[in-house]
Formats: sequence, C-alpha cells, structure tokens
Amino acid sequence: MAVDVVVIGAGLVGTLAALRLAQRGLSVTVLERGEPGAEASCAAAGILAAQAEAPTGALFDLGLESRDLHLRLAEELKERTGLDVGLRRGGILEVATEPSSLERYRAAVDLQRSRGLEAELLTAEAVREREPSLALPALGGAYFPRDAQLDPVALARASAQAAARAGVTLRLGVEARRLASDGSRVTGVETQAGTVPAGAVVVCAGAWSSALLPEVSGGVRVGPARGQVASLAALPVPLGSVVFGPSGYLVPRPEGAVWAGSTVEFVGFERGVTTQGLAGILSMAQSAVPSLAGARVLGSWSGFRPWTSDLLPVLGACALDGLYAATGHFRSGILLAPVTAEIVAELVTTGRSSRPLGDYSPARIAPR
Repeated sequence: MAVDVVVIGAGLVGTLAALRLAQRGLSVTVLERGEPGAEASCAAAGILAAQAEAPTGALFDLGLESRDLHLRLAEELKERTGLDVGLRRGGILEVATEPSSLERYRAAVDLQRSRGLEAELLTAEAVREREPSLALPALGGAYFPRDAQLDPVALARASAQAAARAGVTLRLGVEARRLASDGSRVTGVETQAGTVPAGAVVVCAGAWSSALLPEVSGGVRVGPARGQVASLAALPVPLGSVVFGPSGYLVPRPEGAVWAGSTVEFVGFERGVTTQGLAGILSMAQSAVPSLAGARVLGSWSGFRPWTSDLLPVLGACALDGLYAATGHFRSGILLAPVTAEIVAELVTTGRSSRPLGDYSPARIAPR
C-alpha cells in the first residue's frame, strides 16, 4: 500500500521531518540502510552556534529560529519519550589570537547587537576572567551567551523514538537505490526489498543525497566532508563555555569530559580516525587548555558532514513533482534540524514555504 510520504534517511533531519509530517496527519515511512542517527547526527559535537558561527543572509535567521525551536523540542521529546537530550545554554566563546579575527568578531558583535541580540566583545583580560584555564594567546574575543549545546546521540535517539510513537514506520536495513516516477511526478522509492509507493518523497540522505536528486542545473554537489572528534576525561571540567579557537573547538561535557574537534577532510567516503587527525586535535586541545595534556582519551570518532560546494543547504521542492530535498547542512545539521523539519512539513502539506528558500533551491544540484 502506498503511504503519503517516504523519507529517505533516519538521521536527525529525517526523523524530525517524519515526526512533523505524522503530526499533520500523514502516513510516513522512513527508509534507513543502517541505524537511526548513525551517521553525521551522532558524530556531531552538538553545538548550537546560531550566533557564534553566524552566516550572512536568511540562513542566519533560520539558525536563530531553529536554536529557539530546540528549547521547545527538548521539552517535547522529554514528554513524549522520557529522554533528556542534554540541552544547556552555557554560551560560546570565540577567542581571537590575530588582529584580523578580532576585527571580524568586533564587526559580528556590532551587527548582532544592532539587531537586539545578546553578544559581547571581550578584552584579552575578560577572556582570561571568563575561562581562566585557557592558555591561548588571546587578543580578545566574542561571547554569545544564548548559544547552547546538547547531546547529539540522545537527541537522535529521542527523535527516532518520538517519530515511531507518532505512527511513523521506520524501515531499517532498507537502502533507497533510486526514485520511482511517471516522468513528471515521483511515485515512490526503489529499494533492494522492492518499491515503496508514495505520494511524496523527502530526501534527507546527508552526504549521500546527490545520487537521489535528479536536478541538473548549477553544478553544485552534495558530498562528504569527514570530521574527527576526540573525547578527553576532565574532572573537574576546566571550561564553562564552548570555546572556539583558531584551530578547533572544545566542548565541556557534564559527564566529566571535554570533546575536542574537529577536522574538515575531503577524502570521499573513507571512514575512520587517523593518526594525523587525532594528533592535530589533541595538540590543539592541550595547547588551549594545558591541564588536558595528561587527560585520558575516552574515545574518538569520525563522521561525514553533508557538504555543498556553495556551503548552503539544499532545501525545498524539486522539479519532479512530489520530491523534496532537506540536506547539505554541513556544520549546522544539528542546529538547523528543527526548522528544517518544520519547513519540510509545510512544503509537503501546503506546497509552499512561509520562509525564504530561494538560495537553497535543489535546482542547484548536479547529477552524480
């Protein structure tokens, strides 16, 4: 039997989109070749850097909206599943070690404050007062108190559970191989287990999305950008805020750890943590916080961020009727997942978006 919507991919974006579609009364099936959240969602550091990594234009506004949606989402998921996603607003500190970066932070703080947002430009002394464990040669910095962090693994699990409890069918171990269509409209998804008929299809396949998006203009591609992260034991935790330095970030974790990352590597779909990548991360961490030099490495992992060559997500309706894309979020997948899910639900049920999506059109995507 046909379902209203098939969502390809059970990462955070896919399961949240499925949840929102089901809440609007649609029958939804999610196809996932592995486990929910097993790729980029669970490999992320869980940083909600709506202001600290603020892009320009409409994407900045989407990030701010989505950060606020995370607060309501955390409460909703706790109520629906009993799972705590670990959301806490400890702020993000960006440390400037070069005059050019300090000027960039100054411009960002001035612009954001002109919009009524909370942002502080810090002197070198103020940076040391806020984070006394830091040994970076700070010239100053920027602090964004409303930016936050969460546990991405807990969030991915809670999202999948909430979707299932809302009536979404999660078909795990089922790989979407190609779209089925009548030439003008999508009719379903072909898998190794047969064709799944559907009235609409949403591609949320992360770094693997290009193979399922038949657009041909523009030449923009979606592909993998490998990132590596390490977890270091730290009791007491030496930082109060997420810290962005010139060569990486440090995330204080409430369980007594600091997550350090991350690399951006264009190595195709080659998995794994490398000696070079881990060495660079550990060197950055102990240079920034000398007390971490003797910390045990609790673990390390890697994942594939869905990167696009113009660094913008792919979000919206495709030329093939009934086909929608929600992918290519690169470093902001966790941050943008809640607003992306709302956009997908609105597009599928009404055929339009109340938010501007022109810059993110799937028509930019080149075929594989």
